[in-house]
Amino acid sequence: MYRFLFSSKWLGYLLLAAIFATACVFLGRWQMDRRAETLAEINRVTSNYSATPLPFAAAEAQFSRLDADKEWTQVELKGRYDVGGQRVVRNRPLNGQPGYEVVVPFRLTTGQTVVVDRGWLPIGNNTPGRPDSIPEPPSGDVTVVVRLKPGEPELQRGAPDGQLASIDLPAYAAQLGYPVLTGAYGQLASETPAVATMPYPFPKPSVEEGTHLSYSLQWFAFGVLMFIGFGYAARQQARNAEIDAQDAAEDGTPEYAMAANRRRPAPRKRKNPTAEEEEDAILDAQGY
Repeated sequence: MYRFLFSSKWLGYLLLAAIFATACVFLGRWQMDRRAETLAEINRVTSNYSATPLPFAAAEAQFSRLDADKEWTQVELKGRYDVGGQRVVRNRPLNGQPGYEVVVPFRLTTGQTVVVDRGWLPIGNNTPGRPDSIPEPPSGDVTVVVRLKPGEPELQRGAPDGQLASIDLPAYAAQLGYPVLTGAYGQLASETPAVATMPYPFPKPSVEEGTHLSYSLQWFAFGVLMFIGFGYAARQQARNAEIDAQDAAEDGTPEYAMAANRRRPAPRKRKNPTAEEEEDAILDAQGY
């Protein structure tokens, strides 16, 4: 009954179904991988974001080489800001608004220097391409609490004087001209003493899982449905063949002829003879 499945046409249908299902499995697994990355980020945020700050001595190695699991860890730093090395980072949107981030070198009491991102500023209205004003950090000895973030890759684009295209720590250190720890930087959580005017603080990262799981299940379902559709089409073909066989057995007509008759178009009906054709037929009957 299902011998037709070995025909080239149906084998081609099966191959197309297999290719489509493979693509669906690939896309479903891609969504699952993205979900795993999102869950790992959520776990880092929930574990590190609000934990008790570590002293610099306990986190010093992370500023040279940041472990992925240590991102968002709070660290307490003591030292002074180097205002002369302050830069703004371009193209830093926040909540859908374009703007900048303010990064400042922070020289520790131990003599080492790390980079602190003090917050976000909106684009300026007075001078195109620059914020209207950059709040000064506190002077003198300062205690800051920062959250560890990895440095960013170099972007193949320039930036005006006093600005950076990205938080590329080695490139920033090269501009400063003195040693800077380039394995990570700190996103400001608090500073003491406080100043009246501050850049906008960063919001807490989202801990929502998103729709990756539902999308992955949908892709897997599409792959299964492709084979279900193939099976349904094969079943319909087999039922039609079975009906043809039964009709052929009842009428004494070979099965292949029943199938051919079903495919052959019905003959056109003969048109009614014209008056001239009727007269010619009468004359022919009388021997004229």
